[in-house]
Amino acid sequence: MVDPQQDIAPYLEAAAQKAMRITHVFETHVQADHRSGARALGAATRAPVLFHESAPVRFPHVEVADEEEHELGNVRIAVLHTPGHTPESASLLVTDRTRALEPWFVLTGDTLFAGGVGRPDLLGAGHERALAEQLHASLFDRLLALPDHVEVFPAHFGGSACGKGLSGKPGSTIGFERRFNPALQLSAKADFLQFVLSDLPPQPPGFAENRRHNLAGE
Repeated sequence: MVDPQQDIAPYLEAAAQKAMRITHVFETHVQADHRSGARALGAATRAPVLFHESAPVRFPHVEVADEEEHELGNVRIAVLHTPGHTPESASLLVTDRTRALEPWFVLTGDTLFAGGVGRPDLLGAGHERALAEQLHASLFDRLLALPDHVEVFPAHFGGSACGKGLSGKPGSTIGFERRFNPALQLSAKADFLQFVLSDLPPQPPGFAENRRHNLAGE
């Protein structure tokens, strides 16, 4: 399970219907837009909660490193550290060996969306530029290094406050975003920084409290 919401009942029901076990609970980053269900789901299933090793969470979890791989039967998940939205943000590159020996899709969390990229201002004043620079590297050096056919499944689509200009389409491909995502047309760092740091919508009032809650795993 990746980035579970607070209500974990649907995940448990879906697993039971398919006679499957939830063995890993990945968080792509410390969430701000919702209360996470990761710790509760981990407790209910005895599955470890996994964060990138830079995540400052204050409850028991398993730290994962950049390029670390996890085998789940026919599926392999490779962790890509893609900071920028937050310092600990990670993307999960998924290979399904029943389909091919090459990666099929990538779960990009709040780093890359269909039509947009993650906002770099969630940690507050003074952090925005450094995070935007990290976001530039994560997008152009890591995610855009993937083949064009790799499918992209972000954590949000249109209507979310975690980025601007998000499409209503819940998925995309690396190739389509390379060609048509406005932020990805600006490979020059200065142009990219100006784009992602301008006209950011105000943070919803609950974001900071949600992040504090999720850091503590309450």
